[in-house]
Amino acid sequence: MPSTPQATPQTAPRSVGERITILLVEDHDMVAEAIRLALDRTDDLVVVGRSLSVADALADAARLRPAVVVLDRRLPDGDGIAAIATLKAAAPGTRVLVLAGEGTPAVAAHVAEAGGSGLILKVGNLGELQDGVRLVAAGEMAFSKGLLSGALDRLTGRTAGLGTTLTPRERETLGLLGEGLGPAEIGQRLGVALNTARNHVQRVLEKLGARSQLEAVAVARREGLLP
Repeated sequence: MPSTPQATPQTAPRSVGERITILLVEDHDMVAEAIRLALDRTDDLVVVGRSLSVADALADAARLRPAVVVLDRRLPDGDGIAAIATLKAAAPGTRVLVLAGEGTPAVAAHVAEAGGSGLILKVGNLGELQDGVRLVAAGEMAFSKGLLSGALDRLTGRTAGLGTTLTPRERETLGLLGEGLGPAEIGQRLGVALNTARNHVQRVLEKLGARSQLEAVAVARREGLLP
């Protein structure tokens, strides 16, 4: 792996020669190595650092000031999308490209709303990732096929989006379902009667089109409503 340049946020170069500098945030070693090799073998891209968590990424981005952060969505200490704003604050001018195992227009819209510059799916080929990094570094948006138009529709309000009608209490209930809690535990956490908690859960299932609590959590994660 190329040596890591030591620099302060004020003086760090945006590029190494003519190459676009990249901070890779990925906690799985085999995936990270494959991505690094694919990016480094090009003439215009170079990985200058790798982070294993959101916390590491914040420190590394502030120190290295990469042109692009390639950010895994699911990390040991949090959701990558939720960390976008903090990353951009730590390294002003750095652009963030999210990597995800799966994605929907709702997730893509969530990335854009959070300040990210794109979403590339891991099921795509590495050439798509290379091109995505180039687009993002140039100030453009980069989304895997089928995600961009749907994301634009949601951002411009042309589609309602699954889960957009959830009330604040129903979103809170959904979050507790995501923690693996049942109605009785949810009622205790929310300070409501068991029947009230069951009603909250039922409304969440209805609005997400789910037949079970497990399916509701799966749908919510697919749609970007849960990390």
